[in-house]
Amino acid sequence: MGKSILVTGGARSGKSAIAERLTLQFGGPVAYIATAQAWDDEMAERIAEHQARRGPEWRTVNAPLDVVGALWRTDGVPRLLDCLTMWLSNLIHDERDWRAEGAALVAALAEQSAPVVLVTNEVGGGIVPENALAREFRDAAGVLNQMVAAQCDTLYLAVAGHPLKVKPNDDFAI
Repeated sequence: MGKSILVTGGARSGKSAIAERLTLQFGGPVAYIATAQAWDDEMAERIAEHQARRGPEWRTVNAPLDVVGALWRTDGVPRLLDCLTMWLSNLIHDERDWRAEGAALVAALAEQSAPVVLVTNEVGGGIVPENALAREFRDAAGVLNQMVAAQCDTLYLAVAGHPLKVKPNDDFAI
């Protein structure tokens, strides 16, 4: 089975750039499974910034909702799925069952033949949000991240552009 790696961190922590470097280490060509949608000019700029960083060895697959299908369609080459929290936002907005979709993602990761690097945001480190939707999203992101991290072989936390390896950690086990 293919190796799976999860890279998490806060906003602008460097997690996407770290994940891009990790994916390229498996050799090219590689696929970039993009979950973002350009709903406004600011988001279009963010997407363009990410695209400008990538070279010609990257093939972009847009999958704002169907990341599992995108994984199956691209199996055979290393993939970067960026990002789970944007995908979660899309699922919630589309009123889909994010738990079922997350379980399907975890099952698909276990069956991939080529490596998959996934990016997600660590969103639970701040204050409790004041509105129900924001609390729902924060809680769902935490649960989804735990589901995916349990399946992944390796987990990195991005801190100021540097990866901190969290899993496997043979020094600590519960």
